[in-house]
Amino acid sequence: MRRMPPPSLDALDTPAALVDLDRVERNLQRVATYAREHGLRWRPHTKTHKTAELGALQVAAGASGVTVATALEAEVMARVSDDVLFAYPPVGARRLARLMALPSRVRLTVALDSREALEGLALAARDAGRTVDVLVELDLGMRRVGLRTPEDAVALARVAASTPGVAFRGVTFYAGHLRMPQAELPAAMRAQSQTLASFVDALRASGLPPEVVSGGSTPTLWQSHAVRGLTEIRPGLNVLNDRNSVTIGACDWTEVAYSVLATVVSTAVPGQVVIDAGAKALAKEEGLAPGYGVLLERPEVVVKNLSEEHGLLDVSATTWRPRIGERVRVVPNHVCVSVPLHARLHVVRGDTGVATWEVAARGW
Repeated sequence: MRRMPPPSLDALDTPAALVDLDRVERNLQRVATYAREHGLRWRPHTKTHKTAELGALQVAAGASGVTVATALEAEVMARVSDDVLFAYPPVGARRLARLMALPSRVRLTVALDSREALEGLALAARDAGRTVDVLVELDLGMRRVGLRTPEDAVALARVAASTPGVAFRGVTFYAGHLRMPQAELPAAMRAQSQTLASFVDALRASGLPPEVVSGGSTPTLWQSHAVRGLTEIRPGLNVLNDRNSVTIGACDWTEVAYSVLATVVSTAVPGQVVIDAGAKALAKEEGLAPGYGVLLERPEVVVKNLSEEHGLLDVSATTWRPRIGERVRVVPNHVCVSVPLHARLHVVRGDTGVATWEVAARGW
């Protein structure tokens, strides 16, 4: 981790990514307490922040390990954790070589859903003289990756359990399709629990009881205990949170720890303010509410449109009329796609800069 001097916010070029460290620490304490009270291991997904320093804070707060999705994330997070879950199909010789080159002290677990991926991983592990733990990926409704029937999961688990170089440890799933208001979530979580139970029961009946049942997300985080048999949660963006999280009630506004500092550059069009944070700083991703973000200080002001370097604020419903050169903080719809658009995170307590962290795992 390369140390950089703390920022002076007035001296920052904009757009600039800001992280409120006080809020981060409260967010970490909240999830650590929840996991401890419900007997769950907490393995946060670091794709949200891609930053070694934030990974280190998560581990210090009680995370049992980290989750990653790219080889670069694995390499960066291996600096701060000796227990890494690679939650992405490990396909390709170059990707496998990079995973096998992780320090020998790192316990590496890989999620996969095919015999082809398993065989490639096992061969790479044997050649590297290490054993890699395997979680069989299940599809509980997202329809992205994962096996859809208990029979297929059992068949792959059997191969994993009998193949040198790998060790079957359990199952994993990601229910990213469950994004709804918290009041509507219990019924969906009960259905998820029932589906998961059919897989776990089939594995147990086949003599392959899963030691690890890993799942969860930020939208479902606070109801994870309702999923029978779950042993591990992998929320990602709750360390920083975003507008989508607030919209569905997964956090409140005081728990949003990420924003993009921007400068007002034009007020020429009535009812509109233009800032210098566009799609290349915020990410033009539609969210669960209209627009592409809101102001942290004035959440009634919506980013109504984005071009590459321009952000258009709708001020028609507010009396706020900023001056040219005024600075604002924008909360994007989805933090995970905004962070890697920035080379560094400027860390603040209140309005005081305390550190600058490199987004070391950005890119592939």
